[in-house]
Amino acid sequence: MLNVALLGAGRIGQVHARFIAANKDSRLVAIADAVPEAARSLAESTGAQARSVEEILADAEIHAVLIATSTDTHSDLIERASAAGKAILCEKPVDLSLERALRCQASVAGAGREVMIGFNRRFDPNFAALKAALDAGEIGRPELLSITSFDPAPPPVSYIKVSGGLFRDMMIHDFDMACWIMGGPPARVTAVGSAIVDPAIGEAGDVDTAAVTLAWDDGRIAVIKNSRRAGYGYDQRVELLGSEGLLSARNVLENTVEKITTDGASSAKPVYFFLERYMRAYEAEWTAFVASQTAGAPVPVTLKDGIAALALAEAATTSARSGETVAVTREMLGA
Repeated sequence: MLNVALLGAGRIGQVHARFIAANKDSRLVAIADAVPEAARSLAESTGAQARSVEEILADAEIHAVLIATSTDTHSDLIERASAAGKAILCEKPVDLSLERALRCQASVAGAGREVMIGFNRRFDPNFAALKAALDAGEIGRPELLSITSFDPAPPPVSYIKVSGGLFRDMMIHDFDMACWIMGGPPARVTAVGSAIVDPAIGEAGDVDTAAVTLAWDDGRIAVIKNSRRAGYGYDQRVELLGSEGLLSARNVLENTVEKITTDGASSAKPVYFFLERYMRAYEAEWTAFVASQTAGAPVPVTLKDGIAALALAEAATTSARSGETVAVTREMLGA
């Protein structure tokens, strides 16, 4: 049985708590949060104990920690938990700063345990099936990837100001998806972005609408489109053109009913909220982490993967501001 402590009792921490407690091979034993009452409330509902981070890291009976705290604490907590000998699953991104994330990677390199980064979309059943079909050679060599990721509505500007920006906060999922599907990071990043959904987002120094082109040295291309506003729902699609065919993963809809009449055809809208869309992915992600610990297998999403996605986010931020294509170097990837 894997004894687990949860660091962070906010919205995403509550989701993780549900799946830690439900998994037959893991036990949620402790919860810590910067707001003690939040930790106590979640602990009471899950049968865990509210404890401090220091107490959790010092407890040899706690085998693993799941880090779901604010992003600016991730690198520090990864380093501390690694030094304490804990297995680690940390929510994305590794850090808001690539430089800090690279120092974190160097710090934990000799700890003997891999850190898993929580890019949950890899575990979405639809995207996982697309990747499996590609790996099985069903469409030949991948050539052109298109990723669409539109939120139904923008978050509060107060969140935007501390998020690290759209490329680090939102599109980082898509950067990881592109690297995962294409088998590694690209060589070049070209980005454009604007604040046309909410001028206040622009005033806060961020963008709410963006498109990025990723280019590999062998000619493969990926295009990522993000928007903070799609009033019809949470729009999440992937399309991959290969040398011998096409793979596409469409939206998850509110229901599967399609109406066809003499006036035309219609169907339900995409589900509205990211938790509706990706709840199964969060469950599969935790199952994969537990399996990696109980079976001694490598974690499926590594700290190196997290560094790569963050490097692309920083490159895209630089490109959007400068108007220039940015090369992705080995140094940026921590190679």
